[in-house]
Amino acid sequence: MPLLLLVDGSSYLYRAFHALPDLRNKAGEPTGAIYGVLNMLRRLESDYKADYKAVVFDAKGKTFRDDWFPEYKAHRPPMPPEMVSQIEPLHAAIRAAGWPLLCVDGVEADDVIGTLATKAAVNGIETLISTGDKDLTQLVDPLTRWYNTMSNELLDEAGVEQKFGVPPALIIDYLTLVGDTVDGVPGVAKCGPKTAVKWLTQYGSLDEIVANADKISGVVGQNLRDHLDFLPLGKKLVTVVRDLPDLPAPSALTATARDSDTLRSLYERYEFRTWRRELDAPTDAAPSVATSAEAAAPPAAPSEVRYETVLTWKAFDTWLKKIENAALTAVDTETTSLDSFAARIVGVSLSVEVGEACYIPLAHNGPGVVEQLPRDEVLARLKPWLEAVDRKKVLQNAKYDQHVFANHGIRLAGVAHDTMLQSYVIESDKGHDLGQLCTRHLGLATIAYEDLCGKGAKQIGFDQVDLERAATYAAEDADVTLRVHDVLHPQFANETGLSRIYHDIELPARQVIWQMERTGILIDGDTLARQSHEIGQKIMALETQAYELAGQPFNLASPKQLGEILFGKLGLPVKKKTASGGPSTDEEVLSELALDYPLPKLLLEHRSLSKLKGTYTDKLPRMINPETGRVHTHFSQASVVTGRLASSEPNLQNIPVRTDEGRKIRTAFIAPAGSSIVSADYSQIELRIMAHLSGDDRLLDAFAHGEDVHRATAAEIFGVTPLEVGPDQRRVAKSINFGLIYGMSAFGLARQLGLERSAAQTYIDRYFTRYPGVARYMEEARATVREHGYVETVFGRRLWLPEIHSSNGNRRQAAERAAINAPMQGTAADLIKLAMIAVQGWLEQSARQSKLVLQVHDELVLEVPDGELMEIRTHLPRLMTQVAQLKVPLVVEVGIGPNWEAAH
Repeated sequence: MPLLLLVDGSSYLYRAFHALPDLRNKAGEPTGAIYGVLNMLRRLESDYKADYKAVVFDAKGKTFRDDWFPEYKAHRPPMPPEMVSQIEPLHAAIRAAGWPLLCVDGVEADDVIGTLATKAAVNGIETLISTGDKDLTQLVDPLTRWYNTMSNELLDEAGVEQKFGVPPALIIDYLTLVGDTVDGVPGVAKCGPKTAVKWLTQYGSLDEIVANADKISGVVGQNLRDHLDFLPLGKKLVTVVRDLPDLPAPSALTATARDSDTLRSLYERYEFRTWRRELDAPTDAAPSVATSAEAAAPPAAPSEVRYETVLTWKAFDTWLKKIENAALTAVDTETTSLDSFAARIVGVSLSVEVGEACYIPLAHNGPGVVEQLPRDEVLARLKPWLEAVDRKKVLQNAKYDQHVFANHGIRLAGVAHDTMLQSYVIESDKGHDLGQLCTRHLGLATIAYEDLCGKGAKQIGFDQVDLERAATYAAEDADVTLRVHDVLHPQFANETGLSRIYHDIELPARQVIWQMERTGILIDGDTLARQSHEIGQKIMALETQAYELAGQPFNLASPKQLGEILFGKLGLPVKKKTASGGPSTDEEVLSELALDYPLPKLLLEHRSLSKLKGTYTDKLPRMINPETGRVHTHFSQASVVTGRLASSEPNLQNIPVRTDEGRKIRTAFIAPAGSSIVSADYSQIELRIMAHLSGDDRLLDAFAHGEDVHRATAAEIFGVTPLEVGPDQRRVAKSINFGLIYGMSAFGLARQLGLERSAAQTYIDRYFTRYPGVARYMEEARATVREHGYVETVFGRRLWLPEIHSSNGNRRQAAERAAINAPMQGTAADLIKLAMIAVQGWLEQSARQSKLVLQVHDELVLEVPDGELMEIRTHLPRLMTQVAQLKVPLVVEVGIGPNWEAAH
């Protein structure tokens, strides 16, 4: 039977624009939507060999539905300019690729698709509608199917009923009841999908529901009766028209010859280099991979996948032999929890060849589940291979799986690659979960975890998922991990800097980070309890003072009540407004008001103490692991663009240290009996990196001679000798030194120091006059990011700043400031990771009992037995200062104490 392929181009456009990163060419033109739509069309052509096909777009201007109902789509936000600019070249590329393109004035793409599908059915032509719009499921019939390319979801009549709870014939009635918020079509208030399905199941149709409206009780029944007058119009609005005149016959929608010249021009302009190469070499076996700055066609998907559910020892032995003989194996675990310390294995998936994978279920216990191989025995037989250093493995976020295996007594080794870290090194500004990588690099929408387990309170555990669906999901994870690796890893071949960051820094640091997480740190719960009580007393006292200043009690945590007190009763000046138009009471506003008024100052202190209490003194004791007696933070290795680690659950990097209460919290981080806490911190590391990057002679000289760099800067700015520099002058110089690192303006400096803006500008001008190398570096950094879209660290880490091409001036300026700071932060991040690797390597090689327990910005924290203190104190600075040679000496300050605070 002939096949007609109808693509909802407008749906594709919106989904590609919002799903893909903000890809741009060197000219700053957005390219992501063009790439995404063309990529999906390429995939469709590969998957479905259609006899007839067309891409259908909405036309500009109003449609007949706007005449019926002025509110129709009236509240949709305008199309972003970055999307509008891609429509014309996208249409040109689609036509040049040979696709018929339809865009009919006065009607929507849905109606064109509906009419063509209906005509096709009459003529015995099967139709596949490719869209993300659920409204078009009303068109599904024995000859018409609905396909969502992004989620790889294909629905026939049974599939529609399974997904929505009603057959295609009742989708119109269903939509009429629930409404369509996107299109501005109101449904019955409080009638959600479940209620609509319940009514349609009970009464059979919308007409029968209306006829029995008086019998439906409750608030939603009254809402139905109140909505009866609108229902006919609502039904009319959601019904796809299927008899438009003057459309071509489906059999006329045949592909045209490819216009290679037009495609070549478009691919060159928008830098789709792989597609450009394919035009001239169409027989090449595999397209080359894309960089973060260029969109490229993904490698061809395997013609079919072979996923096996391993339920017998014979099948297990076959796969064990495969992985023992494989050069590289993708490994993934399915577990009971996202908490890596609590998670237990539900199953293991493996892949050694693209398109082929297996899932070994071990602990599924859902309804009707079949017998599985015993978990302990399977893991025992896998253990030698899992722990073998020479058996190379690739994982996505290997650190998580390494914890999970450790929970079962297996020390995972041989982790040769981690696709999350590969992506992070290549394109630091993007998302790095497996689904995102598949979309970007394979053009593939994988099965989502939520599709299997649900969301929120009704989410089930993976062990409860139907085994057949669970096996497909799990095997796919292993398969696509191998495929993503095959795309990403070759990109390091000709990129020396990126290769060093990945192979010499991120991969070995991953192992150190895992060990730190596994070790954890001791917390003194009694100390925190006392601190919590003391902070609670101070909070209560502050509340009493606030009531006296306000002249009445009020909720200090309520922005609404706070606004009424500050700007209503007390008449304080409004500094900023919220998005809804009310006066803002955020920290920036309160800080400004606190300069002149007592209540805002008190409120800031109240907020600070409340956050300390809620985030640390109350919460930390509850996070002590009962098995280890320690707190185990999670370090995210791939979330900060600059390369820094991020700490969470609990966040141990943001404990405030500028207040007495904040510093006291660190006294609760203790060493066990017979040990001490040792802190090793790079001194003024970002200023030293600034000196290295800028090559400024005066800065280099100051660091080379061990001078107080802030005092030296003050001497230069104020034209005095270093001995004549006073405290206020040094304070100004320190603010400038650190402020310029973060791109601080004269306005910001004036505000920080309480100066006139002109005076602050004078200081900055003097600074650049005396340190011309710094000014030169800053301008070069701005020029580099404008040209390439990224800047680099000393070691070659690439820091992408896509907002440099933003049409929003504030965002563009923020990207310029980041271009100055990012190489310093990024180089500091590289240095501390190299230090972690060096220190951990020395501890292991020398069989020391000392342990790395924390990494916080430029600081390493160790737990050291008293017998090793002197040796550690001697070797730490040597190890940390010798990881790299900069133009200025690296300096490490070491402190020792019974707790973290005392070690500073």
